[in-house]
Amino acid sequence: MSKSEVVSGYGDVIAVQCVSLDVSPGSITVLLGSNGAGKTTLLKTIAGLVGARNGRIRFGGSDITR
Repeated sequence: MSKSEVVSGYGDVIAVQCVSLDVSPGSITVLLGSNGAGKTTLLKTIAGLVGARNGRIRFGGSDITR
């Protein structure tokens, strides 16, 4: 797992494992997946509502993981 791959979850449950996502400025990006796939958890992790257990979240070149 690289430092940029995010892992997050709730308690003992890992809901997002080894996700790496690169979004270009001005682009439209969607997350698709079945129920329980971790879409909401990933967005909450990016927003800082759920802590990342591993990995880094970068926005505009700055680390916003914490």
